[in-house]
Amino acid sequence: MPKVISNTSYFQDDILIKNQDIVIDGTIISGLSKSSNEKKGSSLAVPGFIDLQIYGAGDRLFSADPTVESLTIMEDDLLKKGTTGFLACMATNSQEVFNECIKAAKAHRSTAKNCLGLHLEGPFLNPKRLGAHVPAFVRKASIDEIKKLIDFGDGVIKMMTIAPELQDDEVIQCLLDHGVVVSLGHSNATFEEATAAYNKGIQTTTHLFNAMSPIHHREPGIPTAVFSHNKAMASIIADGQHVDFEVIKFAQKILKERLFLITDAVTACSTGPYQHIEKGNKFVMPDGTLSGSSLTMLEAVKNCVSHCDISLNEAIKMGSLYPAKLIGIDKLTSCISIGQQANLLLIDDHFNLKEVIFQGKTV
Repeated sequence: MPKVISNTSYFQDDILIKNQDIVIDGTIISGLSKSSNEKKGSSLAVPGFIDLQIYGAGDRLFSADPTVESLTIMEDDLLKKGTTGFLACMATNSQEVFNECIKAAKAHRSTAKNCLGLHLEGPFLNPKRLGAHVPAFVRKASIDEIKKLIDFGDGVIKMMTIAPELQDDEVIQCLLDHGVVVSLGHSNATFEEATAAYNKGIQTTTHLFNAMSPIHHREPGIPTAVFSHNKAMASIIADGQHVDFEVIKFAQKILKERLFLITDAVTACSTGPYQHIEKGNKFVMPDGTLSGSSLTMLEAVKNCVSHCDISLNEAIKMGSLYPAKLIGIDKLTSCISIGQQANLLLIDDHFNLKEVIFQGKTV
């Protein structure tokens, strides 16, 4: 029997369509029609969120416990919170830890639900812009190392953050040639260097404004290069801690569909090189360095609407359509339309999550 979501609303082509029934047949949206049950309390249906940078969930920090079990726990926890697709992120670490994470992701791939692969944030970063990353593991990439990494990854490495001003062109091109989304981040690139990197094919930017050369009136830096480029995208952490809400508001007005949300979320951890301590609505390292957020994607969307003067429809797309386009899954799951995979969230007027539907089934 098809599943019917009765008397809901959804955005289509930037228009809010009200009092609709959404029919789900198996894992696919098969019908959209006017509802005859308008007495039932209405909700808003939105596409499931896609988080391209998250370190931990369900009290598991993946790099501290790089196992299939950790990925499974993260998947289940994130699904309950409305994230129907994510990249498990790895910070700069030893080669041994990287290898364990890649092995776990490969072993988990055949049974994966909403884990889409890995995002390697490092180790090929600029030592001048490390933030919470461990300096001892940071280095310049060699082409042989990149080829071995890609071969060993066997397709699970979907995204990598690098400082392009310190890497050879052949390294960047090799990543791009193998379908890895390359993101400029933890970088001290000048405006000219960042622009050149985007022109070479680097598609996006990791946590805009954080761990990068800033905007200065005589040194425009990376943010200005992103703003000025016609294709470069950027992620942003909308918790009000990593970036002030007024700056997010300013950036979105310029970037529009080129700006998307990430959580950069971690969990408390007291072992290994990344010991995260929860402090209010953020995490810090033992020395006080800001290290990660405690955000969910739904909270990030809510913050964009409540604090950044971003429309609800646009904030939803920042958490779903735009990241989905970046990694090439927007034809599968990014909007409410017939033929799309039925990864949906039902939320009320106060951003309370009422129901999560993943591949046609209620979580």
